[in-house]
Amino acid sequence: MSQKGEQETSDRKKYEFRKVIEDLKNFEGSGTQLVTIYIPEDRQISDVVAHVTQEHSEAANIKSKQTRTNVQDALTSIKDRLRYYDTYPPDNGLVLFSGAVDSGGGRTEMVTKVLESPPQPVESFRYHCDSDFLTGPLEEMLADKGLYGLVVLDRREANVGWLKGKRIEPVKSASSLVPGKQRKGGQSAQRFARLRLEAIDNFYQEVAGMANDLFVPKRHDLEGILVGGPSPTKDEFLDGDYLHHEIQDQVIGKFDVSYTDESGLRELVDNAEDALADAEVIKDKKQMEEFFEELNAGNLATYGFEQTRRNLMMGSVDRLLISEDLRKDVVVYDCPECANTDYEMIDRRSSTSAHSCSECGTEVEVDDDAREDAIDHLIEIAEQRGTETKFISTDFEKGEQLYNAFGGVAGILRYSTGV
Repeated sequence: MSQKGEQETSDRKKYEFRKVIEDLKNFEGSGTQLVTIYIPEDRQISDVVAHVTQEHSEAANIKSKQTRTNVQDALTSIKDRLRYYDTYPPDNGLVLFSGAVDSGGGRTEMVTKVLESPPQPVESFRYHCDSDFLTGPLEEMLADKGLYGLVVLDRREANVGWLKGKRIEPVKSASSLVPGKQRKGGQSAQRFARLRLEAIDNFYQEVAGMANDLFVPKRHDLEGILVGGPSPTKDEFLDGDYLHHEIQDQVIGKFDVSYTDESGLRELVDNAEDALADAEVIKDKKQMEEFFEELNAGNLATYGFEQTRRNLMMGSVDRLLISEDLRKDVVVYDCPECANTDYEMIDRRSSTSAHSCSECGTEVEVDDDAREDAIDHLIEIAEQRGTETKFISTDFEKGEQLYNAFGGVAGILRYSTGV
């Protein structure tokens, strides 16, 4: 498989895992009856079965009859699923979730989920029984890779944060007590200048303290540190050796920025494009820049669910752009009068809206059960047509626009279709 194909498969798998995790986090058990098992790839299945059998036996000592029954049923379900595997789990291991979850009205239903070959290897065997499923280790695996420290400052304020893969995360901020350049009456110019320099030095030390506290513990994981601000502020800060020496050496660039609040962190990432050429957020940014260029000056852009889907069906979409925050379903309507079939994207939690056929206007009945995940629906068409799929973060301006202004779905076309 090509590198591009491997990346697409990885992105798709991450989305599917993220969707399952979101579902699992919504489940609750009435007691400690939800079972989670993490199995590394080098752990023999027979050992896991023996462990599950032992836990099933020990569960007989649980005082509550309902909890006892639910735990044993969950363990039996897991044991049944383990029979599908031979000596060892698949590559990267296996994660199983099973338990009786609250379904409303005092009722419960048994849920069992099996996740094969997670994005990162399962590091150790874990058995967990609680009122919630244990999803933390999986969420850490799905965290975007590539870690950069961010610092923006002038003599009035500063912000420190992370660039984690595609996500810009503000963490700490500070405001300075540096006086303006005009001195108050009664102060000599020399004394005022000295006090002002002391205040600047104290503020730089405060900013460095925030950065050191945040970055030093992660210094071995850092890809680099970016510093932004007006000149000469950022130069004074870096030339003054305020940062801990181990992270001072990891500064990969300093950049002019107009803002030093949280928006300044985004501006810093934008301006550091060359230094971050391999960072995921920059790749997303370039995809969206190309889309907007075609939207404004060309004719090779499509957006919105219906229009993009039609172009996908025609095979004219080169790259499908999907917002990472898109959480929608697709419903299908079949018109009994003209045999027209329509598709509509709706909120995942909403009931299906009323619909009239777009061809003849006849009101059509909608099967609310005939709905599927919008991303799965679009990707399936894309794969059939040889279309590349890109997931776009909302952690930059144009990524937010894809989600808010274009419905989370857009595409760059191979050729103009007029659709």
